[in-house]
Amino acid sequence: MSSILDSVNQRTQMVGQNRLELLLFKLKGKQIYGINVFKVREVLQCPELTEMPKRNPVVRGVAHIRGSTISVIDLSLAVGGPSLGNVQDCFVVIAEYNRKVQGFLVKAVERIVNMNWSDIHPPPKGSGRTSYLTAVTDIEGELVEIIDVEKILAEITPNDAVVSDAIVEQHASRAPIDKVVLIADDSSVARGQIKRTVEQLGFKTRLCKDGREALEFLEGIIAAGNQVDDQVLMLISDIEMPEMDGYTLTAEIRNNEKLRDMWVMLHTSLSGVFNEAMVQKVGANDFIPKFNPDELAAAVQKRMDLDD
Repeated sequence: MSSILDSVNQRTQMVGQNRLELLLFKLKGKQIYGINVFKVREVLQCPELTEMPKRNPVVRGVAHIRGSTISVIDLSLAVGGPSLGNVQDCFVVIAEYNRKVQGFLVKAVERIVNMNWSDIHPPPKGSGRTSYLTAVTDIEGELVEIIDVEKILAEITPNDAVVSDAIVEQHASRAPIDKVVLIADDSSVARGQIKRTVEQLGFKTRLCKDGREALEFLEGIIAAGNQVDDQVLMLISDIEMPEMDGYTLTAEIRNNEKLRDMWVMLHTSLSGVFNEAMVQKVGANDFIPKFNPDELAAAVQKRMDLDD
């Protein structure tokens, strides 16, 4: 156990081509869950928590860790399960999502595994709209579920996807009516936030749940004998996605003669450990961390400025 906890910080610095490392953990029962190590700052035995008045029921309290005050979410409660009980018998995964450091209470930490994103798949269609899964995979014959943390955080502290009036008034009339903004993100919550933001500027959108689906959509335009630039203004892509991540998607676009000039913006919750060199290597045009609607709108406008 100690070797797993001690190695997390080193492993978070790794970025592979269409690869990821999962920190495996358990909540209640035998089901195994996973979180991308790239988001993890550290894992520690749960310290004493201070309860806060009027807190969300899934927030067990706040912890004072290395000079910072961090709220701790009972991950089992957050996905509709039973409480994990006595926090002293649990661990806290400290991770950064959408510019905020957050603690996630788990029952047990298992190990770290290295995988390819092509082995990570969208959840079964029967899981429904209320599912808290963003992906699933098989590790040594056992099903591992990857939780949609962005959905959990949005339910606890909803993000405002409203673009300021000044930005809308300045730019909405400039949106090309014959082109779409292609959005690729495995989180249904994130897709909805981006869609609402972009459409406030007057753009049409096309949604994809992962990089492979987005690439197939673009290749379909080419196969039909059409020019992608005539139909798609730009791509807004998450980095972490099943089947094909955003880095690989960008590299595939740059390696395709008929796609290589497409404007690609990476839009990800990997804000704290974001690797600037990796984005430049694959050839993305822009990067912004999730989620600020005005920043996202301004980034879309940067692409529009090229046509002026």
